[in-house]
Amino acid sequence: MKRILLLILLISYPLIKAQETPLLDRKLFFGNPEISNGQLSPDGKWISFTKEYEGIMNIWIKKFDEPFEKARPLTDSKRPLYGYFWTYDSKYILYVKDKDGDENINVFAVAPTATTTQAKVPESKNLTPQNEVNAKIFMASKKNPDLLMIGLNDRDKAWHDLYSLKISSGELKKIYENNDRITNYDFDWDEKLRLLYRTDENGSTTILRKDENNKLTPIYETLVTEKAYAAGWNENNSQFYLISNKGDLDLMTLFLMDPQTKKTTKIESDPKGKVDIDGIRLDRNTHKLISTSYILDKTEYYWKDKVWEQNYKFLVSKFPGREIDFQSSTSDYSQFLIAVGGDKYAAESYFYDTKTKNLILQYTPRPELKKVEQHLAEMKPVIYKSSDGLEIPAYLTVPTGKVAKNLPVVIFVHGGPKGPRVHWGYNSSVQFLANRGYAVLQPNFRASGGYGKKFMNAGDLQWGKLMQDDITWGVRYLIEQGIADKNKIAIMGGSYGGYATLAGLAFTPDVYACGVDIVGPSNIFTLLESVPAYWEAARAFLYGMTGDPNTKEGKKRIKEASPLFSVDKIKKPLLIIQGANDPRVKKAESNQIVIALRDKGKKVNYLLADDEGHGFAKPVNQMAMYAETEKFLAEILGGKYQIDMPEDVAKRLNELKVDISKVTYEAPIKTTLSSQLPGINNPLKDDITNYTTVIEVQGQTIPMEMKRTISHSENGWRIKEDSKGMMGESTDETLYTSNWTPIKRTITQMGMNIPVQFSKNKVSLEIQGKSMEIPMSGAYISDGAGYDLIISGLPLEKGYTLTFQIPDILTEKAKTVILTVTATEKINNTNCTKVEIINAENASDKATLWINPKTKSAEKIELIIPAMGNAKITTTKK
Repeated sequence: MKRILLLILLISYPLIKAQETPLLDRKLFFGNPEISNGQLSPDGKWISFTKEYEGIMNIWIKKFDEPFEKARPLTDSKRPLYGYFWTYDSKYILYVKDKDGDENINVFAVAPTATTTQAKVPESKNLTPQNEVNAKIFMASKKNPDLLMIGLNDRDKAWHDLYSLKISSGELKKIYENNDRITNYDFDWDEKLRLLYRTDENGSTTILRKDENNKLTPIYETLVTEKAYAAGWNENNSQFYLISNKGDLDLMTLFLMDPQTKKTTKIESDPKGKVDIDGIRLDRNTHKLISTSYILDKTEYYWKDKVWEQNYKFLVSKFPGREIDFQSSTSDYSQFLIAVGGDKYAAESYFYDTKTKNLILQYTPRPELKKVEQHLAEMKPVIYKSSDGLEIPAYLTVPTGKVAKNLPVVIFVHGGPKGPRVHWGYNSSVQFLANRGYAVLQPNFRASGGYGKKFMNAGDLQWGKLMQDDITWGVRYLIEQGIADKNKIAIMGGSYGGYATLAGLAFTPDVYACGVDIVGPSNIFTLLESVPAYWEAARAFLYGMTGDPNTKEGKKRIKEASPLFSVDKIKKPLLIIQGANDPRVKKAESNQIVIALRDKGKKVNYLLADDEGHGFAKPVNQMAMYAETEKFLAEILGGKYQIDMPEDVAKRLNELKVDISKVTYEAPIKTTLSSQLPGINNPLKDDITNYTTVIEVQGQTIPMEMKRTISHSENGWRIKEDSKGMMGESTDETLYTSNWTPIKRTITQMGMNIPVQFSKNKVSLEIQGKSMEIPMSGAYISDGAGYDLIISGLPLEKGYTLTFQIPDILTEKAKTVILTVTATEKINNTNCTKVEIINAENASDKATLWINPKTKSAEKIELIIPAMGNAKITTTKK
C-alpha cells in the first residue's frame, strides 16, 4: 500500500510543482480595474465609481438601488483623474486632473443628473480654465454646497491666492491676495477663515490667526526641521486640534490649542511611544473626536466614540487579517461604503448599514485577480541595523511557494524622500515582482515619515551617504540571513527611489546586478534649479535635505551626492524610465545620465513617454513599462517573465523606446546680469500715436484701442498710454529723465491706482494701501509706458543680446530677462528688427517686438503672459 502511495506521489510530483505558482498576466496588476473608488452620495441616492471609458478610468454613476450594469459614464477624460468627491448637497461631483502629467491642476464639475444629447457623456464644466495654473481646493462648503474655497497661482507662479468659487456659475472672487508667502488656509466649522500658514526664506513656518479686522497675528512657529498643522476644530470653534513635533517633542503629538491665548493642552501621543500620530477623525455633524490612529507595522485605531468602535470591531470580525477603510458615507453616517483589503488579498467594496448590520458586496475592483489571490505573497515587517546602528524598519515579501533561501531580490525604494513611507497592504508592483520569482525588500530608510522627528531629520544632508547605507545594509541583512543570492540583487524605485537606484549603481557598484530608475534625478544641481515655481516655500526644506547650491560646502556635497558625476563607476545594466512632462524631475535629469553612460560605452536602456509626468498613470504605458522591466530583470536575475503582450501594449512599448544615440541635452539658460544698461540713443519729440490691441485668453478675443502721448515734462519726458475697450479704461503713465532713467510710474485700472517709484537698487509701489519694495540687483528697465522706445534705443544689431531685469508688477518681483535680436521681418510694409525678450526662468513668458529702425519705435508688440492663463496680447501701430 505504501509503495502504491509513494508511486502515485512520484508520478504526480511534476504536476503538483508545475501548478504551484503560475505566471499571472501583468494586466491583472496594471490593467484598469473593472470598478474602483466607489462613493455613496451624501443623500444616499447614488453610487458613483470609476470605470474604464475609452481606455481611461472615468467617473460613472448609478442610482443606489440599480445594478451596476445600469450605470452610465459621467466623464470622458483622456487622462486619469487625480480624484473626485461629492458636494454636500449631492448636486455635483467635483474632480481634478492635469494635462499629460504636467501637474497644472484644473477643477471640474459635473452633475449626476446631467443628461446628454448626441454625446454619450455629459459635458463637464472646467471651473478653473487656465493654462499653466495649479489649482488647490482648500474647502468645500457644507453651509453653501455651491461654494468652494480654492487657491490659484495665476498671478504669481510661486504662491496661491485664495478665491471663492461658485460651482453653478463659475464665478471667482478673490478673498486674499497672497503677498506674504502663505502656503495654506484653514477654515473652522462655521467656514470662517481662521488660520493661515506662512513659510519664510529659512523654511520656518508660522501659523497666523486671522482676526476680525483682518489682522494676521502669529500664534505658533516651527523650524524647517519641525512640523505642525491644524487637524480640525472643537465643537464650538474655540480651539483647534494641533498636531506638532515642535521643540523637545520627537513624535507628532495631538494637542488642543486656543488661538486667542495660544495655550496648548496635550491630548495624546502614541501610547506605545514608537510612531507619530497618523491622523484623527472628526464627526462632521457633532464636531466631536471619533478616533486617532497610528501606523507601526499596520494601522491601529484608538476609538473615542463607542458607536464607531462597535461598528469597526464588527467589521474586523467579519474580515480577520485585513484592514477596513470607511470609504464614504451618507450625511448621517448610517450607511457606508467600506473597502476591505490586505497584503495578499484582492480588494473588495461592501455596502454596510449600521442599523441592520447588513453587509452587501458591491464590487471587486479586480475580479480576475481575486480568482487567483491564493498566489499572492505575504508582506512581513522586518527590522535591521544600518551602518551607524540605526534600526531600519522594512517590509519583506517572499514569493508564494518559495523558501526564503538564496533568492533573486529586488530592493524596491520609495519616493519622497522626506515624509512618505512604505505601508503594509496590497502593492501591485511588489506582487508583480514576487510573482516573477523575486523576493522584494521595501526599506523605510531614515527620512521616511511616521517614525519621529529624529528619524526623519537623520536623512538631512545624507543623500548618497547614510540614507544610501540604510538601503545597502538592507541588502547585507538579506545576504546574512541567507535570503538573497548576492549575485542576483537589483535596485528599483521611482522619484527618490530612482535617485537611490542611480546612487546604488554609482556608489556601491559591486552590490547590485542591475537597476531600474523611474523618474529619478541624476544631477541634484539641475534638480534644484528646475523645481516648479509653486515649490518656492519648500526651497529651504530642499536645501536642508540636499545642501545649499549657493555655498561652497553645499556645492561640494551636492556634487558628491549626484550620480551623474560618478558615472565612471557605474558598470551594471540600467533601465531608465521617464515622463516627458514631469514638472518635478524633468526629462533633462534622465537625458543627462543617458548621454554620459552612452558616451562611456555603458549599457543603458531608455523609455520616454510623451504623455506622462512624474510616473506613468495610463494603463497602456504602465503595462508597457513593466513588460520591459520584467524582461530586463529576467535577463540579468533569471526570474520569470511574460513574453506575450496585447497589440496596443507592444505598439506603445515600441513608441516608448528611445534610440540613445539620438538623445541630446540642453542646459538651462545661464545668465549674467548686466550691471548697467548701455546708453539709450532715442531722442524724443512731442507726439501722439494710435494702436490697436487684441487680447486672446481662454478662447476669448478682446479688442481694445490704445493712444500713446509723448510730451515734455519738468524733469524730462512724460509718456502716457490710454487704453479703451470692453474691459473698461486704463492708463499707464511713466516719467523719465532726459537720459531715459525712470522716475515715476502710475497705473490706473478698474478704479485702482498703483503708484510706482524708481531708485537705483529698488522699485517701491503701493497696491490698495499696502506698500512694498522690489529689490533690483543690476540693470533694469521699466516695462511700462514707452517700453519699446527704450528697447529701440539699444544697439540692435543682429545677434545682439542683453540680460537685464524688469520690476514685474504682477508678481511683485524682479524678473530677469534675456533680450536677443533674432531677425529682420516686414511689418506694416516696413523692414523691422525683430527682438525677443524671454524670462530666464520661464521661456513661455516672453515678449516679441518688431522695431522700426527709422522711427525708433515698435510697429508691433506681442506678449505671452503665463500668469494670465497664457494670454496673448498683440499691439499694432495704426
